[in-house]
Amino acid sequence: MASDGKTATTSLAVLTYNIEGLGWPARSGRGPELREIGKRLAAMRASGKAPDVVLFQEMFSGSAKEAVAATGYPAITHGPRRTTKPPDKQAEKLPGKAKAKRGEIGMHAEGSGLAVASEYPLIETQARPYGKRACAGFDCLSNKGIVLARLAMPGVPGAIDIYDTHMNSRGASKAPAARNLAAHERQSLEAAQFLAETNDDANPLILGGDFNMRHAENRFAKFTKYQPLDLVHRVCADPKSGCEVKMSWDGDEPWMDTQDLQFFWPGDQVSIRPVRVEAMFDGGDSGPELSDHDGFLVTYELSWPTDTTRVPACPAL
Repeated sequence: MASDGKTATTSLAVLTYNIEGLGWPARSGRGPELREIGKRLAAMRASGKAPDVVLFQEMFSGSAKEAVAATGYPAITHGPRRTTKPPDKQAEKLPGKAKAKRGEIGMHAEGSGLAVASEYPLIETQARPYGKRACAGFDCLSNKGIVLARLAMPGVPGAIDIYDTHMNSRGASKAPAARNLAAHERQSLEAAQFLAETNDDANPLILGGDFNMRHAENRFAKFTKYQPLDLVHRVCADPKSGCEVKMSWDGDEPWMDTQDLQFFWPGDQVSIRPVRVEAMFDGGDSGPELSDHDGFLVTYELSWPTDTTRVPACPAL
C-alpha cells in the first residue's frame, strides 16, 4: 500500500521466452536443453523465485511441450493449434509468388508454438491464428497467431489481459524481403484488431513475445502504426522512469537490438508500469544459455484505489 493509504499496489513478473523448440529437421538434439528449461523453472517455482507468468514461443517439438508442462505452473493455455481456423477474411495476395519449396504449401505442419503459463487462475482464454495470406516463406508451416490469457490476481480489481505472439521472420523465412515485410505488417494489423476486440478497457494489458523486428526499422514503424501501447524498453531506457535496468543495453534504442519485447497499457481501474527489467537464461546468475534467445523478464507494478480492492468471496458452507 502507498504511504497515502489510498492506493494499493502489487507486482507481477512476466517472462517472455522463445525456447527454440523446433523439431527435426529444423533442429535436432534440443532435448537436454529443453528439459533443463522445464527443470529450472520448476525449481524456481518451488523456491518462490519464478516469474508469475511465462510467455513461451516455439513450443513445437514433443520435448518442448514436455518442458512447458514440467514447469508445473497451475494454469497453462496454448495458442492456435495446427487446425485452428482464422477469421474468414481474404486479403489481397502478398507481393511475389507463393512457392512450395519454401513452405508456402497452403497448409500447416505445426500449431503456433505459443503457450502462456501462470501462477494465477486464468478466467478466460482466446486464441486466433493470423490470416491465410498473412504469412511468408517457411513461417507458413506453423499456424502463427496470438493468444489472450486473462488472469485474476488476489485483491486486484477486475483482471489482467496478457497476450503472447510470434510474428513472421525475415531471413529465416527464405521469402523475399518485400513479401515477408508485407506478411509482418498484416500480422501487426491483425494483432491490433484482436487486442481491440478482446481487451477489456477496465483491465491493464501486457503484450509480449517474439516480434521479429530486430534491426528492422521498417517493421517496427509499421507495427507501431497500429499499436498505441507503451514499449517497456523505451520507458525503462529513460533514467527518470524509476525502472531498474538489470541487463546490458547498448545504444539509444535498445529495443531495436532484440526480437523479444513487451508492451503495456493501463486499465481504467488499475494502473501499470514496469519497475525492473532483466535477462534470464543468458549465461549469467539466472542460468546458462538454453536457447538461441535469452529470456526477457519484466516486473510490473500494479496500483489501484484501495476502496476498489477486491475482497475474496466467503467459502461455501
